[in-house]
Amino acid sequence: MYSLLVGIDVSKDFFATAGINSEGKESFSRSYSMDSNGFDDLLKTITSHCEDLSKVIVAMESTGCYHINLFSFLTCQGVRTMVVNPLLIANFAKLSLRKTKTDKKDAMTIARFLMDHDEEVSHLSLSQDHQDLRDLSRERDRFVI
Repeated sequence: MYSLLVGIDVSKDFFATAGINSEGKESFSRSYSMDSNGFDDLLKTITSHCEDLSKVIVAMESTGCYHINLFSFLTCQGVRTMVVNPLLIANFAKLSLRKTKTDKKDAMTIARFLMDHDEEVSHLSLSQDHQDLRDLSRERDRFVI
């Protein structure tokens, strides 16, 4: 069981985060710059809410190339991090009555998706090796005529 579930909405220049505890209560909601300073600040926020990183799970949508550095950073720090298909999050969000769409609310939706699907989420996410291979294949296809 995880003590802290973190959803991340990634964009080119920044990422929004939302953390909830195992009961679904909001622990934090912040935005960070998409650089090493932002990554370090996120890790500090996570550890301030849960010192045992084995009890933390993070999920983010696959966003082309924008999520890769953050995913790699969190994984190297020992944080269980999942990359989830954006269609799953979009379908989950449709179940909500919330119609407004902001980065912070999207991050909270991802965190709530983690909470509601904690058993299945490991089967739904792509491994980083699979992501890398897919990205490399797409890059190759771009150069081959």
